[in-house]
Amino acid sequence: MGEFELIACYFTRPAKKAVLGVGDDCALWQPRVGMQLAVSSDMLVSGRHFFPNVDPYTLGHKALAVNLSDLAACGATPLAFTLALALPDANAHWLEPFSRGLLALADAHQCELIGGDTTQGPLTISITVLGEIPVGKALLRSGAQAADDIYVSGTLGDAALALHAQLGDLPEAAPRLSTRQWAQARQRLECPIPRVALGQALRGIANAAADISDGLLGDLGHILTRSHVGATIDTDAALARLATPHTDTKTDNHTEAVPHPWLRYVLAGGDDYELVFTAPRSQREQVALAAHTSQTPVARIGTIDAEPGLRLIDAQGRAVTNDYHSFDHFS
Repeated sequence: MGEFELIACYFTRPAKKAVLGVGDDCALWQPRVGMQLAVSSDMLVSGRHFFPNVDPYTLGHKALAVNLSDLAACGATPLAFTLALALPDANAHWLEPFSRGLLALADAHQCELIGGDTTQGPLTISITVLGEIPVGKALLRSGAQAADDIYVSGTLGDAALALHAQLGDLPEAAPRLSTRQWAQARQRLECPIPRVALGQALRGIANAAADISDGLLGDLGHILTRSHVGATIDTDAALARLATPHTDTKTDNHTEAVPHPWLRYVLAGGDDYELVFTAPRSQREQVALAAHTSQTPVARIGTIDAEPGLRLIDAQGRAVTNDYHSFDHFS
């Protein structure tokens, strides 16, 4: 199968919203009046971001989901995307389920594939996604204010827990995963849910937002840096966002907190593709309504501080040592 036959077979569809889609040197898109384009790109590399033997259907889903998550963090509505794909060979048994997983999620969000490129090489998937948002309504990392509540959507840590369980490097002190727990965590790793509806519902409510791709503390740190503020995080509230059941390991020591072994996956594991956002206390009812209308659970896990820095405490107010490091591609 040649390059253009591959594209025609698996990735060419009639243009719906695009002025001109797949088939020319460029796609054409006309932004609506009063709207800004939101654009983001993500790359997934075999052996770095996913295992070479991963189910191609779920890989197709995740490849687009991680990009839609960026649009969600901005509060944008998905419009279209391009796909650049390097393949070791044109394997129809791999391409058919990959394209089905990719396009099923695209259809669910009415996000049109409008172009891209294919070449031979180590398996690499690069997607650029376009969304739209009313002028001046974008959620940014730079808007957090002192005394804002800090929220997260969905669950945290399960994807990283599944990854480390698959690698066989869970800590000795960590509880073992049952078959049901493993399946639940693996689903979060392989099929993340982009929180697009929540992002749109938070426009005009949240002051700042980011998607959690590299770990809660690292991605919250981007908000703190851009907003010139600090934060205090309740680690017990964060740990409660772990969907995989866990056993409390706290002691009666009143001066030192004993973190749960799985806390590091919640705070710094990455691959969650949930939203972390801040909003004024006066907006608590509106945040709850946004969560309800978007059918997305959210939880308060901390507070924005005027004092720079990131502080961790437990539910009793005891300090928790912050020795957690989020994912970095070059470390």
